[in-house]
Formats: sequence, C-alpha cells, structure tokens
Amino acid sequence: MSTLALFSQSGKKVRDIEVAEGLLAGPIRKSLLYYIVRNQLANRRAGTHATKTRAMVTGSTKKIYRQKGTGNARHGDIKALSVGGGRIFGPHPRDYSYTTPKPAKRRALQTAVALKNKEGALRVVENLTWKEMKTKQAIDFFKALECKSALLVIGAADQAVERSVRNLKGFKVIRVEGLNVYDILKYEHLVLTEDALKAVVERVGAAIQ
Repeated sequence: MSTLALFSQSGKKVRDIEVAEGLLAGPIRKSLLYYIVRNQLANRRAGTHATKTRAMVTGSTKKIYRQKGTGNARHGDIKALSVGGGRIFGPHPRDYSYTTPKPAKRRALQTAVALKNKEGALRVVENLTWKEMKTKQAIDFFKALECKSALLVIGAADQAVERSVRNLKGFKVIRVEGLNVYDILKYEHLVLTEDALKAVVERVGAAIQ
C-alpha cells in the first residue's frame, strides 16, 4: 500500500490515507499518454468540413478552348480549377473518431495520476461541504492548497462547487465519471476529493493489480 496526505478544505494536513500500491507505481509511459490524448482530440472533431466538387457547381459543360494550339494548359469546362469552381480531392464530412482498448484507457488514466503524484502536483482533500456558490470561496480553497492551476475532481454533482469554480481562469471542476487523461495533463495540479479518489481506484481496477 502507498500513502497520500489528506488535506482539509483550509489546506491543512489532516492525516495520511492508504491507497493501492499500483495506483502510484509503475513506469510513466509518455507514449501511451500521447496515444490517448490524440484519441480524445480526434473524437472531439466535428468533421463537418466540406468543399464543392465539379458535380456540385453550376455552370456550362462546354470546353472553354480547344485542346491544342493555344499555348495554354489543357482545360475542360469552366467549373474545374477556376475561381468559384469545384475543388478536386477537397475535404468532405467524415468521422475522425476511433476506439481505444479499455485496458489501455485504464492504464493511461493510472499513469496520468501517477505522473501528477511524481511531480508533487497531486492533492487529496476531504469531501467538500460548500453551501454557497461563491467564486471567492473557490479562490481561497485553491490558494490554501497552493494551486495556481488545477483540475478539481468531485465524486458527485454539486452545484455549489461547480458554479463556484467555473468562472476561475486556469481551473476546472469535473465529476469523477468524466475524468480523462487530457484534462489531467492540461492543468498543473490534480485535486481529488476522498470520494473521487475511491472512484478512480475502482475505475482503473485491473490496471493496478
């Protein structure tokens, strides 16, 4: 078993908690992180780009000048290769998404968490009990944890927390079911609540055994 420091909402260390050894151990496979981030970004692409082909452009089909003897390049009708004409091999709507094996996703998530811990950028805090939606409350919270940029992961929906953080530049709050490698690497610190940490351990499952 490994141990992590558990902090209070005021930034003070409460106690040490034990977590599965495999969550923070193992090599940091940067190639795997790259592969997963590339997959996430590809899956986010809309793929709605489109250009017109010759068949989609209105215009005469008459050859604009004879094939030989003019000194110009060979040319067919006015719809091809001219301003306002169709584009050959232009982009068309397509789906960029592709699937990644689940074991690879679990291992990448574990690797990202382990990387943050290795960098000293992992924080585990007591479950938040914010009753008011105040940005200043969130500012004081992150300041106490010495975080200038952070991804806050909570165990379940909490409007008070989510709305308090959403206007802060350089910070993001996300529910644990939406935790992903891209967001972990995007922010300087990773802050997990107790419930979120337990859910992460369950989610990576076989990857840490």
